[in-house]
Amino acid sequence: MSAPKSKSDLPRQLFYVLIVRPVLMILLGLSVRHLERLTVKPRQIIAANHNSHLDALVLMSLIKFHDIPKVKLVAAKDYFCKTPFRTWLSLNLIGVIPIERNAAEGTDPLAPVIEAIEEGYTVVMFPEGTRGEPEKRQPLKYGVAKLVQQMPDVTVTPVFMHGLGKSLPRGEALLVPFVCQVNVGEALSWGGDRAAFIALLEKSLSDLEQELAPKGWD
Repeated sequence: MSAPKSKSDLPRQLFYVLIVRPVLMILLGLSVRHLERLTVKPRQIIAANHNSHLDALVLMSLIKFHDIPKVKLVAAKDYFCKTPFRTWLSLNLIGVIPIERNAAEGTDPLAPVIEAIEEGYTVVMFPEGTRGEPEKRQPLKYGVAKLVQQMPDVTVTPVFMHGLGKSLPRGEALLVPFVCQVNVGEALSWGGDRAAFIALLEKSLSDLEQELAPKGWD
């Protein structure tokens, strides 16, 4: 099933292509490995580490113009929908799926994500759940594994990003120019066990991080 299209797609496409992408390219020295793996297709989750609010913008800046309407970003409702203007910006330009961090008992906070995947969107998630200290990875939460368990035909593409935590660390409002790197891994499939899947995703992110590490002289 392909993602639905609407007349409101164009402002979002122009936002990323004419505003976000040029600003990031001017201010950040951005390099990307294995960009060909960052595909947009139904039944797919893109899972990335999380250090900065720039993470989502950088990922979206790498998406092709015609694919931007097919991608949604999972984000905390209490932050991205804090005010009416921020809600409008998040839903209409950034493309957020707002979820409740403290959902009421008996409700599934991931239900909107499942709905988006069923509608054909590629969904971007940050399995760490929240931004950590600059350039330090945190343990992955099980949300992404729960999603794939419920929809075992969904694949997960891991993405590791380095440098964005220094460009815009948590609690800061001023963007600092810094060399940033993105490394895209190969898609992972459900293997039948949550813990094993999280371990596989963790290993993939670690391998992608190691691939970016400076190599010593022989």
